[in-house]
Amino acid sequence: MKRWIAILVVGSLGFLGVMFLGSRIVRPVWAQLSGGAPPAESVSTHGYVIANQPVKGSSIPADLTFVLTRDDIYVPIAIRKPKGNGPFPAITMASGEGRGGMEQVEQLTERLAQMQDHMIARGYVCVTINYRNEIPYEYEHAKPPQNLPDSISGERRMLKSGPTLDHEDLIAVIRYLQTVPYIDKDAIGSMGVSHSGEMIMKAAAEYSWGAGVAIEPADHEFLTVDTGPTAPREGTEVQFNDVEVVRKRANKAEAMERIERINMPILIFGRVHDHQNGVFKLTYEWMKEAGKDVTWEEFDHPVHGYVFIYPQKDGSYKPDKIQQEAWDIFMGYFDRHLKHPQHQHLTAQATTRAAPAEGN
Repeated sequence: MKRWIAILVVGSLGFLGVMFLGSRIVRPVWAQLSGGAPPAESVSTHGYVIANQPVKGSSIPADLTFVLTRDDIYVPIAIRKPKGNGPFPAITMASGEGRGGMEQVEQLTERLAQMQDHMIARGYVCVTINYRNEIPYEYEHAKPPQNLPDSISGERRMLKSGPTLDHEDLIAVIRYLQTVPYIDKDAIGSMGVSHSGEMIMKAAAEYSWGAGVAIEPADHEFLTVDTGPTAPREGTEVQFNDVEVVRKRANKAEAMERIERINMPILIFGRVHDHQNGVFKLTYEWMKEAGKDVTWEEFDHPVHGYVFIYPQKDGSYKPDKIQQEAWDIFMGYFDRHLKHPQHQHLTAQATTRAAPAEGN
């Protein structure tokens, strides 16, 4: 009888443990022992170019590529390059959250094609990227997963201590680009709008590369901002335009611990009337307080993500005055941080409004 009671108690605790673990990030691996076969070695990041595909509205094609991530799945990117063997500086570009797979990459590449043509004319490789889906709020308490020993199969399976998050896909892409022969591994920058801007901040706290341009970065997880039921909202849209409202709801200790780990230059673009402009501004203020290499630019523009220049309805490329000013700022920023002495010929070719170039 006592044995059955013990089994019942243990089973109940196990069930409660699973229920508890479902809502928390601490996930002990019950079936694994500290011993067993050593952890499997991670496979080096690599990419498979699956197609060289024309891009509508441009003479420069794109290499559609799948890049291996930390947990052995592939994320889609599209690479477009100037003519020649390089090595060239490179800029990754992303907008919003990860979704839609390669189709999303193709669509964004087409929308950015004319803007990227001008960047390619300045001597840059342009890389449109995508991520896996976001797991909301997992970042605030998760740690980068580690490889675990295998005490079950008798082999060395790839076992992870936790989930891989979307910002780690950006790190995987950067690491892959650093192996591409025509890219200068020390001259890679990143641009990201909204959630993709926050991806740059999260990734920069774990890995360093050339420079980042975070465009209206939705950093509520990076700053551990309380977005719960008491947060100000209009309908379902959180209202964080006021930096002081955000400051009161953010966890400064946690945010500063992440910021302290950043060791790369970052340019942040704010937007005066954006509902999360207070989040963008607080990111800058706390990075500045931590002594980081950070720059702030702010414009009053009606379009979220205005730094990305999409074609007009008639297909023409006509950046407005603010977009042109933003272009001059971020391209000058990348020129300063990514163009090294071996790229002087590219700097000499650079113009504010370069004519579309031929690539590959």
